[in-house]
Amino acid sequence: MSFIEENLKHVEERIRAACARSGRRREDVTLIVVSKTKPVSMIQEVISLGVRDFGENRPQELRDKYEVLPKDLRWHMIGNLQRNKVKYVVSRAAMIHSVSSLQLAAEIEKECARREVVMPCLAEVNMAHEASKSGIAPEDAVDFVRAMSSFSHLQVEGLMTVAPFVEDAEENRACFRSLRNLAVDIDRENIDNIRMRHLSMGMTGDFEVAVEEGATMIRVGTGILGERNYSL
Repeated sequence: MSFIEENLKHVEERIRAACARSGRRREDVTLIVVSKTKPVSMIQEVISLGVRDFGENRPQELRDKYEVLPKDLRWHMIGNLQRNKVKYVVSRAAMIHSVSSLQLAAEIEKECARREVVMPCLAEVNMAHEASKSGIAPEDAVDFVRAMSSFSHLQVEGLMTVAPFVEDAEENRACFRSLRNLAVDIDRENIDNIRMRHLSMGMTGDFEVAVEEGATMIRVGTGILGERNYSL
């Protein structure tokens, strides 16, 4: 058994256990394998193990991998997206998790209209108000999502957050719970064209806590593919 297969099996066991602890069904949580900086050969091995959802941080990398890998994969744009890179993502990504400004939303709308497609999106919320991270402030989320509802080629499907890096995953429980509560509050507003179906939260260090708090999508890279090579 390769280290990737062993890691994937271990992560899967931990997801199932977290679901069991919180009374959730395993099929309600999508594991997104974060493949940024990893070669196509490594992704192909993960594909052979049954994974179909992959996350990328760099638009050009998502584009390049999309072109050479099977077309039944679901690519998730999870990193900071600049407006001039939107063209690389639309028509390739299954979802953009990191919509953090109305200017970006407008650019996605424009590109989607040009290609006559609708893009599922998540509003990125900076739950911990970290200056180093993108995302809208939690207190601005309702107004932000309401403004996004006017775009006919965007389908807002929920919220995403990147929690702080912590030694103890329990420290992020309140962050994940707050995002879930925020989604409930937005849902109660009954805004046209807005659905709070997804919570994209939790990574290698804290995904079990995220699952227990309602994550429908978790983003795990290092825990499956090993440390990343940022020199590429």
